[in-house]
Parts: sequence; C-alpha cells; structure tokens
Amino acid sequence: MKHHFFFTLFISFFCSALFAAEKRPNILFAIADDWGLHAGAYGTPWVKTPAFDRIAKEGLLFKNAYTPVAKCAPSRAIVLTGRHAWQNEEAGNHMAYFPAKLKSWPEVLTDKGWHMGITGKGWGPGIANDTDGKPRLITGKPYNEHKSTPPASGVGNNDYATNFTEFLDAAPQDAPWCFWYGSTEPHRGYEFQSGVKKGGKKLSDIPKVPDYWPDNEIVRHDMLDYAFEVEHTDHHLARMIAELEKRGQLENTLIIVTSDHGMPFPRCKGYAYEDSNHIPLAVRWPSGLIKPGRVIDDFVNFTDIAATILDYAGITEKDSGMLPITGKSWRPIFESDKSGRIIAERDHTLIGKERTDVGRPHDWGYPIRGIVTAEHLFIKNYEPTRWPAGNPETGYLDTDGGPTKTLILELGRKDRTNKYWQLNFGLRPAEELYDLVVDVSCAHNLAGESVQEQRINELREKMETELKAQNDPRMFGNGKVFDDYTATNGVGFYEKFMRGEKVNAGWVTPTDFEKDSIKQP
Repeated sequence: MKHHFFFTLFISFFCSALFAAEKRPNILFAIADDWGLHAGAYGTPWVKTPAFDRIAKEGLLFKNAYTPVAKCAPSRAIVLTGRHAWQNEEAGNHMAYFPAKLKSWPEVLTDKGWHMGITGKGWGPGIANDTDGKPRLITGKPYNEHKSTPPASGVGNNDYATNFTEFLDAAPQDAPWCFWYGSTEPHRGYEFQSGVKKGGKKLSDIPKVPDYWPDNEIVRHDMLDYAFEVEHTDHHLARMIAELEKRGQLENTLIIVTSDHGMPFPRCKGYAYEDSNHIPLAVRWPSGLIKPGRVIDDFVNFTDIAATILDYAGITEKDSGMLPITGKSWRPIFESDKSGRIIAERDHTLIGKERTDVGRPHDWGYPIRGIVTAEHLFIKNYEPTRWPAGNPETGYLDTDGGPTKTLILELGRKDRTNKYWQLNFGLRPAEELYDLVVDVSCAHNLAGESVQEQRINELREKMETELKAQNDPRMFGNGKVFDDYTATNGVGFYEKFMRGEKVNAGWVTPTDFEKDSIKQP
C-alpha cells in the first residue's frame, strides 16, 4: 500500500511537471530602435544596462545574433514573418508596402485567442494594409496613452512601462498574453552632450572609438549621447520586469530582448558590416526549461524569432496561415544545458540589403549580399558604381544626420582621400572580405589579396547556394525587382531635389548636402 502511494505520488508529480513544461508561456518581446552590441553583459563599460544584464544572467546571452538587414522596416519584417528580406517582396525594402499575403506572428497569436499588444514602434516606416486596403495591426493592439517627461530633448515621451501595466490590467485571466515593447530609443536625434551633462558620463569612459571614425570629443560625445538613450530603454525594461515580479508572472514569461540593427551612425545602420548587423540578444525563462547563465555561440538571426514564438505558443507553422518560415526554433538551444556552440550547423548567417532609403537616381537601392562566420565577413556589392550611403548631392540619405556624420563629411570636403570619408561614404569594390578576429571594425578590406582568393570563392559559393535555395530573385538575374518596388515616402526624391523642388529630408543635417559633384579619387 505504501509503495502504491508513492507510485501514485510520483505519477502525479510527473504529469504536473509535464503539464507545466507544455504550458504556453506569456511572451514579452522587447526590441530597441538602433541599439548596437553595447551592453554591460557584452563588456561595454560606457553603457549601463542592468535590466538586459539581468536577463542574460538569469537566462541566455547570445554572442552571435544578427539581423539580416540593418534598417528598420526590412529588419522588422524579417522578425514578423520568419523570412529573409529577399523572400519578403516589397517588405524587403525600407519605407515599404507590407504585402497582404505576408502574415505576422502577432496576427497569428491574435487569431488564436492571445491577448496581443504593443507600445512604441512596431513595424515601419511603411504601409501595411489588408486586401481591402484597411490598416492591419501586424504587431498588436497599441497601448500608447500614458506619457512621461523625457530625460532629454531627443528622448520620446512614451511611458512604455506604464502602458505595459495597462496592457496587463486588460489581460483576460484565461488567455496567454504577448506584448511587443518597441522602444524608439536610441534612434536619433540626440540632445548633444546629454550623456555627459545628464547621464553623468565622462569622455574617458569609452576605451576605444571604432577604427572607422576619428577619435575626438565630438565623436565621443555623440557615442555617449547614444548610450544615454540606450539606458532609457533599459530603464523601462527594468520597470516591466518589476511589474511581472509583483504580479507573480515572471516565472512563466518568455522574455526576448534585442534590437533591430546597429547604432544610427556612419558605417553602422543602413550598411552591411559587423557593427551594422550584429545585435544584442538575451532570453529569459527560468521556469525549469532554461538552464540560466549560459553564453551561446550559435549563429542565430531574426528569421528564427517567428519559428521560436510559434513553437512555444503551441502553434504549428501549417496551422498559422503564414508563408513558409525560413528560420528554425531556438528550442534545442533553450533546452540544452551547455554553453558555447550547441548546434554545429549554426556556424554562420546571411546578411544583405536592397533599398534601405531613397536618395539615389530612380530611387535605386544599394544591393548587397553577405555571409558572416566566426572568423570572416564576406560582402558582395552588386552595383559598386552607386554611392553606398546615397548620393552626395542629396545628403547621403542612407545615414542618419548627426555630429559624427557631419564631422566626417567635413573631413572629406578637405581631402577626398581622407580614410574616414572613404570608409564611411566612398565607393565600394565589388567584393569585400574582413578578418573579424583582428579587424572587428571591418576597416581593412582583404578581398584584393591573392592569398584570400580560395577563401572568398568558398564563402561566395556557400552564400549563393543558400540564397538560391531561398529563391532570392537576385540569384536568378531578377534583382531589379527591388528597385522597381514603389517607396511609401520620398518617391522621386533625387529627381525632385535636383530640380530644386522642396522635399523633406528631415533625417539628415542640412549642411550634409554636397554642393558640388564628387568624383571618387
């Protein structure tokens, strides 16, 4: 009888544990706007991110997380669809139309009875309508009513954390919830010197300025102002975590914290280098399913997020109504007890871009495909005669205006051979190769060295084989389709500007427009 009692108790405990393991978690998805790989957990001393660091310590820290495209709209479309930009048709561009046939995972969760909401920035800039022309809530119902006093003039007034509390108050008791926290910081503009004057930072806090920028007070202030806004995002995340703790919901909430791409500086946002696409990622769910404190070396990218969320939501891809998802669920990584490389095949990722802003003749983009491994970054530039950051006479629109950009352009006007101008705004060769072990700044192109020929051929072949399997139009001679997709804003900007018409260029500094035509030295 005694043995029967303990056997029954064991079966009861086992079934309860199994039920808990299969229970759908709540989900908090936090994505910052323009936050590069800068956090305390990554060893950055000049950016204080205690909330992100906590998620990493109590969960997983990913060292090799990438967005395939380093610009807001195409990057976020990848998050939402689980498909690469070159598979997302119009949504592969910036300032795009989101095709009606592309269904997002927040829409799927909503359809399946989840309480789905968002505060701040979701997908965009662009237009997402259904087949009847009605706007879609592709990232959930907005919760943006509550405002707060910004700590600096460049910071928005959205009280993200209080809006999250309102969302939780509205959540039904019998349904799981998912919340998209889309901080608009550290997107530009910044209040100059706010990092020092309001954030208590010192210029000497930065041990090293990237090799592609000059090291002076202007650049260091710009970097610290960026840091101040990253910390604003982290502060609201901390408040959200505290709210979950207060409600007893933290242990059944899957928290994913990341950014859409690198910082809004030259050679970062809108480009395709290591500091463009390499993004922060930490995940927490320590309810017995994730062994905490692990550092993951596997290469993961934004195509995986949709697959992961559907997996833990208990929704099959077939039942989701989404187009085929390219990415793979992170469940095997979550449920491993190891650090380092978990899945051998996750040893690289693909990156690229098409039109990430207007400002070139005919609204052309700057098409790139690339492949990243632990050791190298290979880039193929398909139109190397085009200006990579946008045409000089229209202000290099693919790079947001700011003190660092203006400084480098001034150096270039004095001397077109200036290395900083060349690295940030000069024309590119057809192929680029960088050794990420010794040159993480990607400042020294090795593609012209004969000793690298075999490595380049191997990386190019691997990249193109995968792109062909993904039906990338550019691999089949149809890359022009991306240039032909109409932008939702700034159509014909270059031609209108050159005719002297008044056009909006509020995202660049007026002095950044080149008055004279430029010939590459």
